[in-house]
Amino acid sequence: MAMMIPSQSYSYSSIVISLYYFLFLISFLLHTLASPTLHHCHHSQRDALLQFKNEFHLDAALHSWNKSRDCCSWKGITCDAKSGKVNSLYLDTISLNNSLKPNSGLFKLHHLDSLSLRNCSLHGEIPSSLGNFLQLTLLDLSHNNLLGQIPLSIGNLSSLIVLDLWGNNLVGQVPVSLGNLTQLRYLILSHNKLSGNIPVSFANLTKLCELYLQNNSLGSTLPDMSGLHNLEYFDVSENSFIGPFPTSLFTIPSLISVNLERNHFKGAIKFRNVSSSSRFQFLNFAQNNLDGPIPELISQYHNLEELHLSYNNLNGSIPKSLSKLFKLEYFCLTNNNMEGEVPSWIRRLTMVAFSNNSFNSFGPSSQVLDKTQVKWLDLSSNALQGPLPRWICKLTSVEILILSNNLLNGSIPPCLKNSTTSLTDLVLRNNSFSGTLPDIFNNATKLISLDVSRNQLEGELPKSLIHCTRLQLLNVRSNRIKDTFPFWLGSLPSLHVLILRSNKFHGPHVSTKFQSLRVIDVSHNDFTGTLPTFYFSEWLEMTTVGVEDDSFMISDVPYMGKVLNATALYISSMEIVNKGVEMEFKRINQDYKTVDFSGNSFCGNIPESIGLLKELRHLNLSGNAFTGNIPQSLGDLTKLESLDLSKNQLSGQIPQNLGGLSFVSTMNFSHNLLEGPVPRSTQFQGQSCSSFMDNLRLYGLEDICGETHVKNPVLEVPAEKEEQVVNWIAAVIAYGPGVFCGFVIGHILTSRKHKIAIYDVISELFPVMIYVFLK
Repeated sequence: MAMMIPSQSYSYSSIVISLYYFLFLISFLLHTLASPTLHHCHHSQRDALLQFKNEFHLDAALHSWNKSRDCCSWKGITCDAKSGKVNSLYLDTISLNNSLKPNSGLFKLHHLDSLSLRNCSLHGEIPSSLGNFLQLTLLDLSHNNLLGQIPLSIGNLSSLIVLDLWGNNLVGQVPVSLGNLTQLRYLILSHNKLSGNIPVSFANLTKLCELYLQNNSLGSTLPDMSGLHNLEYFDVSENSFIGPFPTSLFTIPSLISVNLERNHFKGAIKFRNVSSSSRFQFLNFAQNNLDGPIPELISQYHNLEELHLSYNNLNGSIPKSLSKLFKLEYFCLTNNNMEGEVPSWIRRLTMVAFSNNSFNSFGPSSQVLDKTQVKWLDLSSNALQGPLPRWICKLTSVEILILSNNLLNGSIPPCLKNSTTSLTDLVLRNNSFSGTLPDIFNNATKLISLDVSRNQLEGELPKSLIHCTRLQLLNVRSNRIKDTFPFWLGSLPSLHVLILRSNKFHGPHVSTKFQSLRVIDVSHNDFTGTLPTFYFSEWLEMTTVGVEDDSFMISDVPYMGKVLNATALYISSMEIVNKGVEMEFKRINQDYKTVDFSGNSFCGNIPESIGLLKELRHLNLSGNAFTGNIPQSLGDLTKLESLDLSKNQLSGQIPQNLGGLSFVSTMNFSHNLLEGPVPRSTQFQGQSCSSFMDNLRLYGLEDICGETHVKNPVLEVPAEKEEQVVNWIAAVIAYGPGVFCGFVIGHILTSRKHKIAIYDVISELFPVMIYVFLK
């Protein structure tokens, strides 16, 4: 089970940008109010701006930039009220689609204090001329395609308060000269390709409030940053920092958020004495090499809202003192070595992700009725035993409940009906639940995914599932459910995945409309009967090309201002047979449109309408009693990747047009009554010999099986044997049936390899034998 650690719920850099743009707007309004008339910008400023416009061919985007109007009223421009000098240039999201030249007209605007070219499709290097804007307080070149290194000259901008270079392709080291920017409060270098260390000179940035360096290639150890006593937000996630846990960082009393996710920090999490006035709201240490227990001192961060510790090597139990974190909403511990109890107080959180640990029991319910607001509870892949605790039924707001891959037993409690009104995803896969699947879905109108596979459930499918009009996935694989085919599920408008595999479903497979179905697996049951010719004709989702998406697996979940696709945390698995091996697809999207009817007792012809399923990728009809020819229409399934028709009673030839299925990587025709030549194509020649075995009249397998290692007992009659056949015919005519039968039977016993040739001889000579015998 893979767990993706949610990033911080809101983008601090976005907040910063919004904040200083708000301040910019206030400044602009103040300028306007102070001088309601035109500023009469200096002609040198106007000419510089027009030169800049011409460099980027912006006639359409900046049509207001013309000599008929004062340049202080042009789009994106503000001027000093007294001098008329341009002091602010704001051209965000205007496509410049060019590079900044060192001699650009921009650099003639010597009085700029704010320059924002955010998301302007700039490319090329950052010119060192920017270092001449000595009055600049804001520089935003984020969201462009800039290359090269950060120029050292930026260190000359001693008045700079905001520097944002987010989302470019900048390389090299962070310049030591940035340590000269002692007025800097917001430094955003995220999502580049910067490498090397954080300069020690950063210790000079004592006014720094927010530092974002995430998603680069920075490494080595973090320098001592305890002197940055105004730092509030610190993010170095997705880099390559090493060394022990940076304890000194947590001595900064102003810190609100620290994100160390996806680095190589190791050792124990250690905090020094925590101030009672600590402001921490967000701690993310996920995906490092941290070990040891969760420290008790975390419980002193009374304002903590999010704690992310997933994908480390933490051990021990959850400290009881963490129950004091009354503001905690998100607690992620996935993929550690935690053990002991799952405390009942977690039900008051919003999101709990404890999967892939060794928790073995549920803690006793609190006597005090805690608020139960959990919306996302993932306790999968642990060692939880016994029946479900009673407090599970009190989760009346839960949307995603994942308890798969545990040792839970007993019945699925009917009191879960209390939760079904809010549930979008219920995953109880791979436990030991017994009894029936309770009929609790009358109000489950939000349910999207239901997976109770690999349990010991019996009885019939609950008919209340008919009310789950948003249901997209139903997986009851590997239980003991005894029911007829649930044709009534065909009325569910959004059902994409139906997996009934390995149960005791029985009777005829009733034809029904599954217009939205993308995956159907009814294999290894007791279905019988024939499939009518038109059977697949109304399975529209597999017939036509749909919009590529993979959202049907599990619902999108709002997560603190972001929308996360829960597929990243939980994938309802589907196994199909591919290349003879059961494959578990971790993401079932349109690329895995599948029909698996194997291991039943279907008979009659394979419906020709199968050829209408143009989007089909995997087809398995093996282990049935299908008869007749292989439909020619299979050649129309041009996107097919695997085909298994083995272990049936199919006859006739393999259609030659199947050789044109260029995406097929595996096919199996073994154990049938097929005859004639095997199609000669790359797809067929690449199959194993076993894919054609036990088809006594099939030939043309030399290139597949080899001349001396033929697995199929029948091949074409070699040329040297043809003469022997002629001799046998002569012998029969000359000596009569007694001699012939003795000779031929003896030859069959000693030459099984060529028995089909002999069978042909017998069939040809049988009338002659009768004639001779009567004579």
